[in-house]
Amino acid sequence: MLQYKLIEIFTSEEARWQGRALADAVVQYIQSFKAGARCLVTRGVAGCYENGEIATGRIEILSYNMPVRITIIAPAAEVERLLPGIEKMVTDGIVAVHDLVAVAHKTRSSIFPRHIRVRDVMTFPPKKVSTATPLDEVVRLLLSSVFTGVPVVDEAMRPVGVISQGDLIYKAGMPMRLGLLAVASNGTLTAVLAALAGKKAEEAMTRPAICIGEDDLAVEAVERMLEKQVKRLPVVDAAGRLVGMLSRIDIFRTIMKEAPDWKSFQRQRIEVDNLRLVSDIMRRDTLTARPETSVEEVIQMIDANDIQRVAVVDGDGRFLGLIFDRDLLIAFSPAHYEGIWNYFVSKIPFTERGRKYREFRDLLRARTAAEVMQTDMVTIGETATLDEAIRLMTERGFKRLPVLDAQGRFRGMISRDSLLRTGFDKGEKLSSPQPG
Repeated sequence: MLQYKLIEIFTSEEARWQGRALADAVVQYIQSFKAGARCLVTRGVAGCYENGEIATGRIEILSYNMPVRITIIAPAAEVERLLPGIEKMVTDGIVAVHDLVAVAHKTRSSIFPRHIRVRDVMTFPPKKVSTATPLDEVVRLLLSSVFTGVPVVDEAMRPVGVISQGDLIYKAGMPMRLGLLAVASNGTLTAVLAALAGKKAEEAMTRPAICIGEDDLAVEAVERMLEKQVKRLPVVDAAGRLVGMLSRIDIFRTIMKEAPDWKSFQRQRIEVDNLRLVSDIMRRDTLTARPETSVEEVIQMIDANDIQRVAVVDGDGRFLGLIFDRDLLIAFSPAHYEGIWNYFVSKIPFTERGRKYREFRDLLRARTAAEVMQTDMVTIGETATLDEAIRLMTERGFKRLPVLDAQGRFRGMISRDSLLRTGFDKGEKLSSPQPG
C-alpha cells in the first residue's frame, strides 16, 4: 500500500489569485512542482456560501458564481511542500487534507506536453537574410551565432528558403564547416569570405522553406522536423510572414521546464511505464582511438568517416577523452599552423595529401591522441533517462555526449537528433538512432 494524502479546496468561480481564476492558478502550481500529483477541477451545479449567497443552475433563476471543487492527490511526503503555497493562494474557500491509502500509482512517461503551441517556445525575433544578401555576410552572421542555418525572406518577409552550413559547403564551395572556420587564421578567413562575396543567398539556399505556423502545436513542429530531416523551422503568422524560429534547442529547453523528474517518481514507488533510457538511443558504432594512436591516424578517421570527433579509450575500453577536429588545428604551434590547416582541410585524397605535405606528415605521426585530446569532458551514464540527457545537453550547450557504463567504459554517443527521434516516437517500438 502507498501512503498518499487528498487535498480538497472548496471555492467558487469568482475566486482569484493574482488576477487569475483560482482553479487555473492551482493547476499550474501543482504542475510546476513535478511532485507525482494529480489534480482535478469540478464545477458544481448548485451550492451556497457562508455569506448567504446561493448559486443554482435553474433556468428561471439567474445563476452566478457557481461552486468549484479542486481535488489534489499526492504522495504523503510531497504534501508538506505543496500545502504552504495552496494555503496562501486560497483567499476565498476551504482547504481540507485527508489521509489516503493508494493500492497503486501508475503513469506513462511523456517527454513533451501536448498542449504547447509553437509561439510559446519559438525564438523571437528571428535572424534572417534576404535573397540578395551576399554569402560572406551570411557566413559572418552564422559565425557570430549559436545556430548554423538562417531563413531567407522576400520583400514581404515571407520565407522563401533556408541557408544551412551544408548549403554553404556543397552549393557555395565553402571549404570547411563553420566550427573550423571560426578558428582559422585571419588570412584564411579573409580569403574564404572574399571567395563567397560575389554570390547571393538565393544562389545557395534550399527551397522551398519548410515552415510551421505560430499557432500550430509544438509536437506537430517536431514531427515536421523529423519527417523533413531539418534542425530548425521558420515560424510564420497567418499571412505567411516570418515571426520566429523554432529549433531543437527550443524544444529541449521546453522539455527541461515542463518534464517531470521521472527518477523521483520511481523513488516514490510510482510505476512509470514507457520510460526510456540513454542506452536505448546511443550510437554504438562510434569510432575510437587508443592514447598512442598518431594524430595522422585520427585525422584519417575523421576524414574518411565525415565526423567531427573521436573518443579515446584505454585497453579496457575506459573513456579517457575526446578529440575534436578543431583540437587538431589548435594543438600545433603557430609556426606549423598554416601547413596543418592546409593538410587538414585539403580536398586532395588522404594518400595524395601525405605526399604533398610530406613535412607535416612526419609531424602528425610524431604526435599522439593522448597529447591532443580533451580530458575534462562531461559524460552521461547509459542508465540515465532521456530527460536527464536533454537537461545536461541543454544546460551545457552540447550537441553530443559520450555515454559510459557503470565501470567508466565508453559505450557510445548520443546526439540531439537521436534524442528528438526517440523521445517523440509515436509507437511502442523505438526508432533507430540516426547518424550524426
